[in-house]
Amino acid sequence: MAKVELYTTMWCPYCARAKDLLEHKGVAFEEISLDEEPRRRDEMMKRANGGRTVPQIFINDEHIGGCDDMFALERAGKLDSKLGTAA
Repeated sequence: MAKVELYTTMWCPYCARAKDLLEHKGVAFEEISLDEEPRRRDEMMKRANGGRTVPQIFINDEHIGGCDDMFALERAGKLDSKLGTAA
């Protein structure tokens, strides 16, 4: 199973959608709440090549982007292989 990390905030609907998709797939993930750990925003932006919005999603340390990017991978049939859940 892949290592999945999401930088999130509590009030972000896109964060909720991204987490829902991963939970639906039964994928464990580490949620890094910028509400609880605001000092980690700089870390997120560096890892995400300047990305400032949430969620910022990483699979096995590869930055895949935000919620829309993850759903695009899902629609293209590429998300399961990245997550290590492909049958």
